[in-house]
Amino acid sequence: MNSGIFGNVITSQDGISAFEFFVCVGMSVLLGFLISLLYMKTHRKEGYSQSYVFTMIMLPTIVSLILLLINTPAGALSLAGTFTLVRFRSVAGDPKDIAYIFFAMATGVACGIGYIGFAVVFFVVLGAILFVLSEKNFGGSTSTHMTLKITIPENLDYQGVFDVVLNKYTNFHKLRRVKTTNFGTLFELIYSVDVPDNVDQKRFIDELRTLNGNMNINLVFFRYDDKIYEN
Repeated sequence: MNSGIFGNVITSQDGISAFEFFVCVGMSVLLGFLISLLYMKTHRKEGYSQSYVFTMIMLPTIVSLILLLINTPAGALSLAGTFTLVRFRSVAGDPKDIAYIFFAMATGVACGIGYIGFAVVFFVVLGAILFVLSEKNFGGSTSTHMTLKITIPENLDYQGVFDVVLNKYTNFHKLRRVKTTNFGTLFELIYSVDVPDNVDQKRFIDELRTLNGNMNINLVFFRYDDKIYEN
């Protein structure tokens, strides 16, 4: 069998000893916990759900246990791929969240087939890269994409009436939808807007209110209410 840090801790082809079992499963639990901490750290500003954090801990452990029971590399890898497909088909998430699923799955696979050294090095390298990219805000935008909803009276000609203010306070704006509300007595204009981070949003809304007769204005962020946000 292979020796050294990258060797396989499962030394017998006939079965798995209790020591090998606890080493593989224990390391998968530990690495899953570390992945969950990394996930919380890199998502502390954009928000995360508690259930997803628990998933990061559970997934490597579940995968490694099933792979230990199968105890054949070909069958183990096939089953791991099946789990990944089920996760993708059942829940549509953020691309970065999906990448964390791959991260946890790969760690569980490495632990499940006995390559603890590979799993640890893989976590350290990829975890360090993700942490640095998150801290440097690599690829981040200086503006926030939002949905702007403006209510206007039915007798107001809305075409172009808000363009001056929108050009002043946004990098991009586009009218996406117009619909009637309140039994047709009001119109609701729905815009997609990119608002720079340094914009005074209160002043932005106040100037819009002077044009729509001080009626309702909603500026909606694309975030989930059940997520946890940290400063």
